[in-house]
Parts: sequence; structure tokens; C-alpha cells
Amino acid sequence: MPTAPTASSSNRGGAVERCVGDAAAFVRDHWATAPLLRRGAGRRSASQARPDGFDDLLSLAGVDRFLSTSPRTPAFRLVKDGQPLPPASYTKSGRIGSHPIGDLADAGKVYDHFHAGATIVLQGLHRWWPPLTAFCRELELFLTHPVQVNAYLTPPASRGLGVHHDTHDVFVLQVHGRKLWQVWDAAVPFPLPHQRKLPPGAEAPAGPPLVDAELAPGDCLYVPRGFRHAARTAETASLHLTVGISTRNWNEVLREVVELATEEAWFREGLPVGFADDPAALAASLAERVAELRRFLDKVDLDRVAEGAARRFWAGRAPLLGGQLQQLLALDELDDATVVRRRPGAVCRLEVRGDRLTLLLGDRELAMPARLEPAVRTLLATDGATAGDLAGLLDAPSRLVLVRRLVREGLLEGMPKPADGA
Repeated sequence: MPTAPTASSSNRGGAVERCVGDAAAFVRDHWATAPLLRRGAGRRSASQARPDGFDDLLSLAGVDRFLSTSPRTPAFRLVKDGQPLPPASYTKSGRIGSHPIGDLADAGKVYDHFHAGATIVLQGLHRWWPPLTAFCRELELFLTHPVQVNAYLTPPASRGLGVHHDTHDVFVLQVHGRKLWQVWDAAVPFPLPHQRKLPPGAEAPAGPPLVDAELAPGDCLYVPRGFRHAARTAETASLHLTVGISTRNWNEVLREVVELATEEAWFREGLPVGFADDPAALAASLAERVAELRRFLDKVDLDRVAEGAARRFWAGRAPLLGGQLQQLLALDELDDATVVRRRPGAVCRLEVRGDRLTLLLGDRELAMPARLEPAVRTLLATDGATAGDLAGLLDAPSRLVLVRRLVREGLLEGMPKPADGA
């Protein structure tokens, strides 16, 4: 039987609480149903003197440094008046080794466009900016929905997109400057991706907005998917992060349930000859097939479907391997006294079936004898453990092999040894 997942950590809800405060109240009162504005959300602790706390995730100086390194598209793009600018207008050619490339940022042209009113968009920051990689993983471990993040640097007195809605939930984190936001009710409740563009006039808001506020540094605004919104900068430039949650919905899971019926021979039979000439006869036959489908659905193993949906989520959470090269080079020095801990954001789901223990580690699986389960759980249960702590469970060679393997797989990391006299 599979055992309970061990994906949580002591700060599993830290990122979401930083955004919304009381996580349970947010899920109960706002998730997918109502916007939420939280002032001063970026503050990391009650004692923090500075109210603008999101600059630890990405600062204005960080954007400047990034653009100065000549990044390549599509890691960034420029948008003006709601329309993307052609990349050729702000990129240049170059070479990496002997390979010519033509999509390098021309920082001078980028800043010229920015001065002329274009917004600089940094895309997919969760993939390559370590502070946001860790932040998004914390959100994912709480929400169990995939999370992504873009940054938007907008010049003073500029408007981005007009009134529109997104097909995913978002947290807007104001980093620098101020931006005016308005949020109305949902244009389409729980829209599907193909409903991103509605007929002309469908986005026109009716009535006063639910949120009409100027976001200052450190403020967070939650906008559920489908809720219409618009934003514009005030007298200063604005840098904000848009954290998007790609929510899996019941439509997807129920389709998986129905898809199981395709293995049945009756499900794959062709429609009768002449079906288009006699819709009434087709409707009668269809009623028979629907009844057959109901009987089939009553027999579906829903536990198996649910476990598969959960497993696919965890399988997409690859290990966060910052500093792994140093960990690998120090493996031979790891001994019974070396303190190790679970990597922040690391996913590990344990499954025991018969005499085999399987560790689901995001993008990989690690199989080992089931007798090692108590030792693995001991290592994962605290913020710091040693191979020596497993002395009552494994002999010295075995416990070192286990700990070193889990470090090599990116689940654990060795902690620096204290200096002599410390």
C-alpha cells in the first residue's frame, strides 16, 4: 500500500502566508472566488523595519544586472500599448563559441524602447532566478498546482493591457514604484484556455470595481482566473511580479475517467450506416451507449485515478539543485557526524509495495528495499540529522551508502561543519 506523501516541510505554507496572511482564511474566503488586496504583504517578519519586502525576490537592480548580461529571447520581451514589439527592434546578433545567434538583448535599444513607453517583461523567472525558484516551489507545495512567474517593468504614466481576464489565478507582488489596479467580477466563471479572447464588448466592465487601489512596494493583490482587471502606472516606473497558478480543474480529471472507457470494445465501435439520415434512431442508440457508460463508470477504480493525478503533479516538481556540484565533490568526506538536511523545496513521496520502497523524487524514482523506510523517514523528519542517527537501524557501511545516495539524488544536502572552536 502507498504511504502518505512526505512533500511537506516546516515552512510549507511560508510563501502563501507571506502573500495572503492567514492561509486557511484565504482558501476558504478567496481562492477562485474573490480578489484579495493585502497591504505590506512583502514584509518577511513583524520586526522588519522596511515595509517593501519583495525586493529579496527580484529587485530593480537585479533587472538591471540581468539586462546587462545580454540575455536571449524568449527570457525577455517588450510590450507597448498592449502589443508585443518585434524582437528584431531590440536584439542583436553574436556568437557562442562557433555558433552564431541572433536573439541577444541589445541593452541600449531595450532602454530606448523603455524610455519611449514600452514595458520590459522578464519571462519564466521561476526557471532561472533562484529566489523565485524557491518561492514558487513553496507555493506549489501548499497549493499543489503548478506555479510560474513573470516580471513587468513599466515606465511612468503607462498603461499595459486594457480590461482583460486571465485563464489562471495570479498573485501580483509590487516590488518597486506604484501601480493602479482595478478588478471587476468574473467575465467567464472558471474560463478554459480557449476563452482567453472573448467577443468584442464582452470584457467591458459593468458597475464599480471590486478593487480600485494603488499598489505600493510590498503590497500583494490576488486575482482569481476569469476576473476582469486593468492596470496602469502612476507618476513613477513600476516593477511587479505576476505569479500565475495553472490550476488543474475537474474537467481534466473527469476526462481521464471517461478516457478509461476507450479500452472497452463497445466504446470504439463505429456509428451505424446511415446514422446521419435518422437522428432519432441515433439518439436511441446513443441513450443505450450512455447507459453502458454509466455502468462502466460505476466500476472505475477512482482511488487509482486520484493517485495517478497526484503522482503526475509530484513527478513534475524536479529537484532544486543549487550548490549540488559542491555537494557531489564533498561526498567522500561525508561521515557519521556530517549533518544533513532535506533540501528546501525537495519533493519526496514514499510508496511501499511488498518488499520494495519507492521514493518519488520529482523527475525521478529511486527504488530500494522496504526495510530502509524507517531510516529514510528518520532522515526526513528533522531539519538536521546524521548518518550516525541511524545506528539503531543500519550498520555503518549501509547508513553511509544510503545518506550519500540521497545527497547524490538531490533529496538531502550536507551542512557545513562548524569551524574549530565555534
